[in-house]
Amino acid sequence: MKEVQAFLTVRIWLKEQTPFPLTVIEEFIQKGFITPHTGIQSNQNSTSRKTKNSQCRRCGFQQLTAFQCAKCKATCLYCRHCIQMGRVSSCSELITWTGPSLVEEVSHCFTWSGTLTSLQGKASKELLTSVQLNQSHLIYAVCGAGKTELLFTAIFDALERGLRVCVATPRTDVVLELFPRFQDVFPKTVIHALYGGSPEQSNFAQLVLATTHQLLRFEEAFDVVFLDEADAFPYTVDKSLQFAVQKAKKKDAVVHMITATPSEELLSQAVNISLISQRFHGFPLPVPRFVGLWNYKKHMYKDKLPQKLAEWTQQCLQNDEPFLIFFPTIDLMERALPLFQQIHVEILAVHAEDPERKQKVLKLRHKKVCGLLTTTILERGITIPNVQVAVVGADEQIFTSSALIQVSGRVGRSVDFPTGDLVFFHHGISLDMDKAKATIEEHNNSRERL
Repeated sequence: MKEVQAFLTVRIWLKEQTPFPLTVIEEFIQKGFITPHTGIQSNQNSTSRKTKNSQCRRCGFQQLTAFQCAKCKATCLYCRHCIQMGRVSSCSELITWTGPSLVEEVSHCFTWSGTLTSLQGKASKELLTSVQLNQSHLIYAVCGAGKTELLFTAIFDALERGLRVCVATPRTDVVLELFPRFQDVFPKTVIHALYGGSPEQSNFAQLVLATTHQLLRFEEAFDVVFLDEADAFPYTVDKSLQFAVQKAKKKDAVVHMITATPSEELLSQAVNISLISQRFHGFPLPVPRFVGLWNYKKHMYKDKLPQKLAEWTQQCLQNDEPFLIFFPTIDLMERALPLFQQIHVEILAVHAEDPERKQKVLKLRHKKVCGLLTTTILERGITIPNVQVAVVGADEQIFTSSALIQVSGRVGRSVDFPTGDLVFFHHGISLDMDKAKATIEEHNNSRERL
């Protein structure tokens, strides 16, 4: 019973996909310890006649698809939106634990020995107060300000009060970056890292690090929720991910936001705001330089690497400096990869659907490869000491001012290497390029006034 209880407590799971025999699940249903729910439920607010006012019980998606179901021999609706987690259909059942409450007596330990800057310390105290008062808080801090460290005190306080904490983020790379750091800081706390393809974890965790997508599997689970990179894609455009965050927190809980590039909407909604315009090591943010790269697409599609880009790459190699080169599309990046590999065979490429993404980033961090070509998937949540950064096609629409600021934030994050080269290669300077540069310079001016 304890294993089933630990696994299902505050989770919502497809009945046939639990790691337990169905006979055990059925026994607990009969005892009233597990409650089954219809996979597709009625939605009174829907105006869609096609789906008969229905929505997915797990993700809230309303644009359902009808099919002839072999299981129930009737026409069923199913949800395509969250199908990667297992198909939810009209005749499938989702289950939740409604039996005895899980009682966990855990003695948490806080082992971080670092020192916060005065700005970090002020923001940390403000956040702690907001968490204790259950008031939402926005941490608006420049890239490299040390946002993660200032969360530690508030998280430890919540854990010691027996609260369950979630740190959520739209990006898998951020979860992978944070998990070992939190394990070091809270060595006695059960911590889960949940992302697509993460190992099965069936025990009960007091602290959960998860992509917003994985929160679809939770329901009224968390007393305290921190949403890191709150302005990142796909969270900002995917209503089901926003639904997941709201569903995963307890009804009275609030969500605390953390980002370096808050939208006007986030700023206007914030109850309490802490602003940190200086990096933890005190050095200014690297300011991008604009370099024209005329007809770069035409050159690459003719299997020629633009000379300025080739020279920049060779300079990084000569200086033994790791580098990231951002591309606007996967197609252009893959077209360019063999051209870069003519310069150095160990240059690799990575994108969101790359199954080896995690390993490639680790190789760059451990200097087993010299550089990576990447899409915007690595604009956040990655720290590589002494990394140099170039953006190819910085004027392309996908490179918004926020994306360019986040990309710029990869440079100079380490106290041992607080500077670095940051170049925006372009075919004409865009308004977003100008806005990103102006915002970075504004933060640096604020730093000088402190």
